[in-house]
Amino acid sequence: MRIEQLTASIGAELVGVKLSDAIHDDGLFDEIRAALLRHKVLFLRDQDISRAEHVAFAERFGRLEDHPVAGSHPEHPGLVQIYKRPDQPMDRYENAWHTDATWREAPPMGCVLRCVDTPPVGGDTMWANMALAYEKLPAHVKVEIASLRARHSIEASFGAAMPVEKRLALKAQYPDAEHPVVRLHPETGEEILFVNAFTTHFTNFHTPAYVRYGQDFNPGAADLLRYLVTQAFIPEYQVRWRWKPNSMAIWDNRSTQHYAVMDYAPCHRKMERAGIIGDKPFGIGEGEIKAHMAKPVMA
Repeated sequence: MRIEQLTASIGAELVGVKLSDAIHDDGLFDEIRAALLRHKVLFLRDQDISRAEHVAFAERFGRLEDHPVAGSHPEHPGLVQIYKRPDQPMDRYENAWHTDATWREAPPMGCVLRCVDTPPVGGDTMWANMALAYEKLPAHVKVEIASLRARHSIEASFGAAMPVEKRLALKAQYPDAEHPVVRLHPETGEEILFVNAFTTHFTNFHTPAYVRYGQDFNPGAADLLRYLVTQAFIPEYQVRWRWKPNSMAIWDNRSTQHYAVMDYAPCHRKMERAGIIGDKPFGIGEGEIKAHMAKPVMA
């Protein structure tokens, strides 16, 4: 296996390897996992694998999860079919910078995505390194957000266009999750900026430390959240991948955001994704921020 780094910040292509071999080869799988932790998203071409092999490889990382809105392939639980047709409206959630399913108490640790069919041109996906986004924040912003927590909502995203009864039922099944604004990566120890398109608001901003008078709360919190969310937009933190049939991507959902570019209508675009169940995010406490800020960030 050869690892070809694609940008200075994030992403590498694996050459000369078949993911189907890694299902049974522990040494090869360990190499792939180490490369994933280092580069955060891995890409492969010409992976002519079956759905069963796709699922079996992803399950080496952990158990797979269903999506409450998209659903799974009937014969392969956990394999979500993201199929776009020419007669469909443009998607409102893929084409936003997001970390998958942060509205869950335990968001996915990662995903394995395969391209089944792609438009003649367009339909690329981009990823951003959110550990680097945190590292590059001004020091005073790091101090300000060290102890902040935020809500992430499926109701305000996937549920927003639903009839009110259906939307409220979705929220009852998946209540808004609360996560630290800065999470620690459970394997690398990196600090990661952990807000995205599913984040609605901070839950502990309205304190004497942040708010002088009541009217400070809304603009102060909203402006800070908007600033943090836009860090994923910075090109120096990104990699962009052009899809071909049987191309694949594996990404660490804990340390990245991604954006599916909707520039291909009217065309088909068919993708199949296995999402791997993750753990509850852990944050850095107010007293720990100086020690963690001194640690090097893996790139």
